[in-house]
Formats: sequence, structure tokens, C-alpha cells
Amino acid sequence: MKKLLLLVASHAVALGLGFALGIYALPILTAPAGPSSAEAASAASQASYSGQFRRDLKDSDLLHWGEGKVSVGRQHIVLTGKLAPGPDYKLYLSPEFVETEADFMRLKSRMVRVGDVRTFENFTVAVPEAIDVSHYNTVIVWCESFSQFITAAKYR
Repeated sequence: MKKLLLLVASHAVALGLGFALGIYALPILTAPAGPSSAEAASAASQASYSGQFRRDLKDSDLLHWGEGKVSVGRQHIVLTGKLAPGPDYKLYLSPEFVETEADFMRLKSRMVRVGDVRTFENFTVAVPEAIDVSHYNTVIVWCESFSQFITAAKYR
């Protein structure tokens, strides 16, 4: 009976680890190629504001982080840098700087969702015409599926 329980437990652990690894690896395997550094720099040159994603924010950790320069303009928001891979990333603009999940949830009703982030090294997200980036001061990457804070940068 002990051997059977040990066998079932070891298989359950292996299945759980495989599932977790699959959730982590799938976005990496299915991500489209990001813009080249030259393409990102070209789009960033049209920006009015810039900020910095840093790994040392309160709710950033080993699996949830961003680093690099974020350029915010009327037509595009551009990252020249990297994000920790993950599923279902969304880009938000906020009227206040946040660096925790609790702050994000508290301010979410005052934020605007710009679009999806599908790449983890450099990205360019188009800003919809209805959004005026000058009404906000912070850009945030948020994992919608897991309600997880990834990173943020104050740009003005």
C-alpha cells in the first residue's frame, strides 16, 4: 500500500511540475518575434515621454519583472528591453505610479487598457486614438489571467 501511495504521489508531483513548466514555456514558444532594436528605436524616437522598467519594484520578483526603456507617444508605446515571459500580458496607463498588485487593483477603474503585449524582448503597442497619453503618468504591464503585477514605469 505504501508503494502505491508513493507511486501516485510521485506521479502527481511530476504531472504538476510538467503542467507548471508548460504554462511558463507556452508563451515563450508561441510568442511572435519582437521588433528589432532598430525598429524599436525608430518607433521610440516619435515618443513624447519616457520612463524605465526596473526589476526592483515591490511586487516584481524572479518570475515577474521588466527592465528597459519605455517610450510613450501619441501613436505607440515602445519597450527597448525585456520582460519576464508569461501569458496574457496587458499594457495599462495609470494616473498614479503603482508597484504592487494591491495598488493596481485599487486604481484599475481609473486606468485605461492600451492593448496586448505579445513579445518579451522589445515591444511596440499601438495607442488607440481615443487614449490621450498625457492624461496619465505611468505605464504598467499586468498579467490578466493570473492577476499578477509584472512591472511599471513612471513616464511623466
